[in-house]
Amino acid sequence: MTISVNSRKQKARNQQKQVAELLAVKYNLTVGKDEDLQSREMGQSGVDIRMSRDARIKIPFDIECKAQEKLNIWDSIKQCENNTVEGRISLLIIKRNRTDNYAVLKFEDLLKLL
Repeated sequence: MTISVNSRKQKARNQQKQVAELLAVKYNLTVGKDEDLQSREMGQSGVDIRMSRDARIKIPFDIECKAQEKLNIWDSIKQCENNTVEGRISLLIIKRNRTDNYAVLKFEDLLKLL
């Protein structure tokens, strides 16, 4: 059975929204249109979680989300890094059906955070 394009996009939107909501709770921010955190619409270029100035101060990551059953991790990392602004940390959030979200970042960036 093949999943429709609309179903794939909805799955991606749901993941982005979930990530934004979890970050909002953690950093006491708001989520939604014209708020601190906003899930980027499908098909737009750039990071998947748009952030206000205040959110960018609290959260050092530029975030790319991937909700796919089969994922080319290297292409996804490259896309994430290409969308990251200099001085910020690339963070790829991945998941597939019936799994938690997982975070992928450079080991050197992890060491900086620790």
